[in-house]
Amino acid sequence: MPTASDDGFVVFDRVQKSYDGETLVVKDLNLSIAKGEFLTMLGPSGSGKTTCLMMLAGFETATHGDILLDGKPINNIPPHKRGIGMVFQNYALFPHMTVAENLAFPLEVRKIGKSDRDAKVKRALDMVQMGAFGGRRPAQLSGGQQQRIALARALVFEPELVLMDEPLGALDKQLREHMQFEITRLAHELGITTVYVTHDQTEALTMSDNVAVFDDGRIQQLAPPDELYEAPQNSFVAQFIGENNTLEGTIKEIKGTEALVTLDGGEIIVAKPVNVSKPGERTRVSIRPERVEYNKDRLHADAHTLKAEVLEFIYMGDIFRTRLRVAGNDNFVIKTRNAPDQRRLTPGETIEIGWLPEDCRALDA
Repeated sequence: MPTASDDGFVVFDRVQKSYDGETLVVKDLNLSIAKGEFLTMLGPSGSGKTTCLMMLAGFETATHGDILLDGKPINNIPPHKRGIGMVFQNYALFPHMTVAENLAFPLEVRKIGKSDRDAKVKRALDMVQMGAFGGRRPAQLSGGQQQRIALARALVFEPELVLMDEPLGALDKQLREHMQFEITRLAHELGITTVYVTHDQTEALTMSDNVAVFDDGRIQQLAPPDELYEAPQNSFVAQFIGENNTLEGTIKEIKGTEALVTLDGGEIIVAKPVNVSKPGERTRVSIRPERVEYNKDRLHADAHTLKAEVLEFIYMGDIFRTRLRVAGNDNFVIKTRNAPDQRRLTPGETIEIGWLPEDCRALDA
């Protein structure tokens, strides 16, 4: 479980939040975010991620614990005095103001002179490639353009910390993907510490330096995207991040970094034990679809093999997606690259599939 270090730019120290005095929506949160880091809070609805963001912004108050910004407690500082940039899904632009006036507003509040204001507005608009749109009103812009303006407004007063709450949720897929790269590029170029909230796992993996996966008011795992995907620490993270196959079973034996698992179908396989500790314990074995192979000449000598029945074979252009019945599980999926030597499978045939033991994890049940 993550612990807060004292040297983070943003620190949550044993933070709790309850709305009714009984149920905790955030439970003993310890989290340290480095200066310049892009951290994403990822999780299902109701997991506590947005509440954490709102406490950091100052729109919610922690029931217990401290939130520190650059070493100073901010629990009692009102939102407008925290110097934090905010970007929301609904843009929150003033409809009666032009784009330039929307951007100038946070500068006026900070008593910045007109010439400085104009220079900062121009710089912020150029940053998001919207320099020619200063005289327009928000209603004259597309959704993607409005989102760029909302981003520019969050950056215009040069904050050290920017918070983003599902900012790309209203955009179509292509525009959303483009904006993901734009936001990440800007954050890193400007050296801004960014805390980003989403329930979109692809967005989190694409954009972040680190991802905090939330469930039930707690961080289940905090790690860089590749580690989160390749080495999930529990069943929830394995299932929530990316596509994943699970096989139910019981731990038969644990020897160092390997566990023998008896699957419910009777087969015995080798897996890496994570979050399991002793023989007799129930486990959910986790294996990613792209780590499974069925071409005999591609199977590694150390690969662990099982019999599988092909239930469905789908051509998806760059990959083949096959659904199999494996050890009693009818939803075991494998993804294979569309290559000249990759055999196309037929529903009803029985094949042998295999994977390396290190790609297979025995997690909590």
